[in-house]
Amino acid sequence: MADMRMVGSNIANAQAQPEFGIVSAVDPVNHAVKVMTQPSNIESGWLPLAAMQVGSLRIACPADIGTHVLVVHVEADAEHGVAAVPVYDAVVMPPTSPATGKPAQPGELLIAAGCGAPPADGGTSPGSAIQNAPWWHITKDTIYSGAGNATETLTNGSKAWKVGSVSMTLDANGLAITGGSITTDKDMTAQGTVTGQTDVIADGTSGHTHVHPVTDAPGTTGAPS
Repeated sequence: MADMRMVGSNIANAQAQPEFGIVSAVDPVNHAVKVMTQPSNIESGWLPLAAMQVGSLRIACPADIGTHVLVVHVEADAEHGVAAVPVYDAVVMPPTSPATGKPAQPGELLIAAGCGAPPADGGTSPGSAIQNAPWWHITKDTIYSGAGNATETLTNGSKAWKVGSVSMTLDANGLAITGGSITTDKDMTAQGTVTGQTDVIADGTSGHTHVHPVTDAPGTTGAPS
C-alpha cells in the first residue's frame, strides 16, 4: 500500500520539475497519453503528446504503451503537463540501419518501423526491426530505404533499386537492369539502335534464324548475318 505522505510529497516536489514517466495509455485520435510518473508510479490524466510538426504539414507518431517519456509541467502545475520527449533507455534501444548495420550516427536520420513495442516484462527491446518492415535512412551522402528484400539507394549521380536478385541502376550512362527481364503491355520506341545480343523475335519469328524464299531462283536466303 502506498504511503500517502510520500505520494503527497512527490507531487508537491514535482510541481516545478520535469520528470520521467512510462506511457500507460494512448489516445491516437487526440495524440494524447497517460503516464505513470517515476519513481512515484502514479498515473497522470490525459496529457498532450508533443508532436514533431503540426499545421499545414503534420507528422503524427503516437507513442507505444511502455515508452519512456519526459513530462514537462506547464507553469509549475502538476495537473497540466506535456509528454514532451520520448527517451531511449536500457529497455528500448535505438534502431539499427539495415544499410549500415549500425544505429544512426551524428548528422544522420533513421526511421525504422516494426521494431516492436516496449516489452511488458521489463526485458530489453533491441534495435533490429522485424523481417520485411519498411525503413528509411539518410546519411551525409546517401539516402537508403527498403522493405524486406526491396531496397533503394540514392546518391549524387545515381539511383539504384534492388528486389531479390534483380537490380536496376540509373546514372549518367543510362538505365541498366541485371538479373531480370523487361516486360511491358505497351509499345517501345527507341531513337537509337536496338541491339539483341542473342536474338530479336517479332510475333514469334526469330530474327536470328529467319529466312525468306528466293522468288527468282530455287532455294531460300541465308540467315541474317
